[in-house]
Amino acid sequence: MSPRSPSVNEELRRRSRERLLQATVELVDERGYEATTLGDIACRAGSARGLISYYFPGKRQLLQSAVHRLMHHSLQAALEREPVPAGEDAGRERLARAIDAILGLAQERPLLMRTHMAGILTAEGFIQCPEQQRLAFLLRDTVERYGSKDADTDYRLLRALLMGSVVAVLLPGAPMPAARLRAELFQRYGLDWELGVPPSEGPDAPLEGPPPLLTPAPEGPTPLPEPSPLPEPSPLPEQSPTADSPAAAEG
Repeated sequence: MSPRSPSVNEELRRRSRERLLQATVELVDERGYEATTLGDIACRAGSARGLISYYFPGKRQLLQSAVHRLMHHSLQAALEREPVPAGEDAGRERLARAIDAILGLAQERPLLMRTHMAGILTAEGFIQCPEQQRLAFLLRDTVERYGSKDADTDYRLLRALLMGSVVAVLLPGAPMPAARLRAELFQRYGLDWELGVPPSEGPDAPLEGPPPLLTPAPEGPTPLPEPSPLPEPSPLPEQSPTADSPAAAEG
């Protein structure tokens, strides 16, 4: 049997890595980060346990790469969904789809995305793995097609806004509604509410427009509160005459 060519070996390594990343997403989404071991991931992927160490320094790095791959695939599917954005409004439609795709992941996979965001804030920080670089390319291309004159800076700003929105959706005890965050982002970028996939039961459901960004104030001036009545003054106590008082002098 002739040895495999380098291209075949490269494809086998790529497939092996992909299986590990997919298994990580599935298991952490099902069980959580702490309850998922590297052995579990290798077993689900049908790979040897030592193969994980060949590709990734540790479980935290593996999870980041796995979630970045999921985000890249979700974003790519949204941008390529029929009808593909075209014409002069294509850039705005692409940006709307990108925002909806990332916010959608926070709603569909809350445990996985919360774990991912918590991992970014650890000592290892943000890992620029190949999966993250593919995601970054799509987001940068999106802001460039939107009309950015400084795509590098605007990509980083969009990334920060999306990360902040995901945290706000997933914040335990004080989550923000995804529709409100979407309205804020759409207002910032001048996007019509009907672009992308507005929050609803489905893309064909009737839409009623974005929620108000702020609670409207009542019409007219706000009435001043009624002043509280002043307390009655207490009577002064009677003073006994002293040697210097007029009464004492008369005596």
